[in-house]
Amino acid sequence: MSLSPTYVGIADAADRAGVTVSTLKRWADAGRISCVKTRGGHRRFRGSDVDQLVEQMSALGGETRTRDERWLGLLLQDDVHPLMAELFAGRARLGAWYRVGEEVARALRLLGRRWAQGRLAILDEHLASERLHRALAQIVAGFTLVPEAPACFLTTPPGEEHTLGLSIAELCLCESGWRGLWGGGALPAEHLAGRLAGLPVAMVAAAASPSSVPPRRLRRWTTEVAAACARKGIPLVLGGGGAWPAGIGGVVQVASFAQFHELLLGAARKA
Repeated sequence: MSLSPTYVGIADAADRAGVTVSTLKRWADAGRISCVKTRGGHRRFRGSDVDQLVEQMSALGGETRTRDERWLGLLLQDDVHPLMAELFAGRARLGAWYRVGEEVARALRLLGRRWAQGRLAILDEHLASERLHRALAQIVAGFTLVPEAPACFLTTPPGEEHTLGLSIAELCLCESGWRGLWGGGALPAEHLAGRLAGLPVAMVAAAASPSSVPPRRLRRWTTEVAAACARKGIPLVLGGGGAWPAGIGGVVQVASFAQFHELLLGAARKA
């Protein structure tokens, strides 16, 4: 006589897995974990499947931490060539530059935490950032784009000097058939708004890191730039985790390079 499997509700399953209910629903819809539904439409999960998911997540977490440490070690090396080699190896392993960008972004957050903890000097952080800038620029220079490729204007608002996220974004652009037009960091809104109509761009992308620019200043900058983008009929894309305002028309916020990639694919389909 076989015993029937033990099922748990979605709230209990999510609690055991350490994720939110909405995340577990999304994973079930994507087939990452199986479930059954009651007549009332409630999801039930096999306890053994939840335990297996927890084990997989634990193993993946350890692998992720190891890989983040490896990226960090390469960023801190004086020689940029091992970093270049790992970037190309990551592209071969993951199949897309935006996925490599996600890994590198995690390593950069680890770099920032190490600096905040006093485990790295500010010079180390600056040198690591410059190495990555140089490596990404060399990779971007290797792309051959058609003359009519759409362009995206890349910038940051005043108060934000970090442009590494935009360097990774430019790599995503090139892989999707776009090219980047650099406006530099800390660009005042009135300077961009006054020139945007004459620039050959189909999108503006801006980045700001958490706590770098006060929310009120970000709102003023975003409102003025978004109005200029609306007059030109192009979207304003915001990323980087800054305190960007919500509810401004024509503005798209992305939380990852994967989302940015999907946005570029959607724009290409419309074109």
